[in-house]
Amino acid sequence: MALVKNIDVRGAQHCETTALGVLLRHEGLDLSEPMLFGLGSGLSFIYWDSRAMGFPFLGGRVRPFELTRNLAAVLGLELLVAETTSPRKAWQNVAAPIDAGRPVGLQLDSYHLDYFTTTVHFGGHVVAMYGYDDQDAYLVDTAPQGGAVSTGLAGLARARAERGPMTARHRSFTVTVPATSALPQDRIIPAIKRSADAFLHPPIANLGHRGIEKTAGQVPKWLQRSGDPQVDLPRAAALMERAGTGGALFRNLQRDFLAECVQLIDSSHLRTGHRLYAEAAVLWTQVAELIEAAGETGDTKSLVRAGAILHELSRVEREAMRALSAL
Repeated sequence: MALVKNIDVRGAQHCETTALGVLLRHEGLDLSEPMLFGLGSGLSFIYWDSRAMGFPFLGGRVRPFELTRNLAAVLGLELLVAETTSPRKAWQNVAAPIDAGRPVGLQLDSYHLDYFTTTVHFGGHVVAMYGYDDQDAYLVDTAPQGGAVSTGLAGLARARAERGPMTARHRSFTVTVPATSALPQDRIIPAIKRSADAFLHPPIANLGHRGIEKTAGQVPKWLQRSGDPQVDLPRAAALMERAGTGGALFRNLQRDFLAECVQLIDSSHLRTGHRLYAEAAVLWTQVAELIEAAGETGDTKSLVRAGAILHELSRVEREAMRALSAL
């Protein structure tokens, strides 16, 4: 058995920030999950649908691993990333740092993890791995998935090798914190503005505030879009609200990040952004509840109401990001 010592196995709410928190705390840098999310310019939105998909996907964050790269740049971290098509090499890339006493981040498809509670393919999932034996790998996942968990090595190998949307080629990574690891306050505002500008000026209509507006027009049609509304709609609602794909979770993180920033930086723009994202988080929860109710009852009125709230959300988040862009 190989186990990294002195691992803080606290699970947080979002997978990528959970894994980053584990790796950074082991390096001696302990930042809150909202601060990790905000410094990584994590907030975004995407509405994704195609004929090949069983049901639309809503994403409330930047694409997988972009947050990690952003955070490394802001904090001056040494980020070492390994990718390979060879399962044997992929295992070596993980085992070597663990044997040397360092936890490793992994991007994989959560479908193959023994403990995972939602059995759908998601190739953008991220975990921290801190040990292994002959049968199992020892991981830290989000608090809703159990925090400190284990999964069979065979399933882990399948999860890392899976191909498809948002997957990576056996991606693993480590981080090293520089000697001067204090939070660089002068980099907070640029991180906020990066996220705001991308949200306000998306290249296509599926992204940012335009993506939320597009979702507002599509959600009322979801009973017809689905082959099994009683399964698809409650699942979409659960993913939105508890996995954060397009619901309140990432808006809660953004709200709490901005609350921390208000304590550090005196700015009316920050206070406005914080107030509006607190409002947006509540509205996203209402949307998820209405989508779940529509799936259970088959009532289109719930989806029409959800669409109306999404129109309002597009306005609220656009107004919030305009304030933050003006920092």
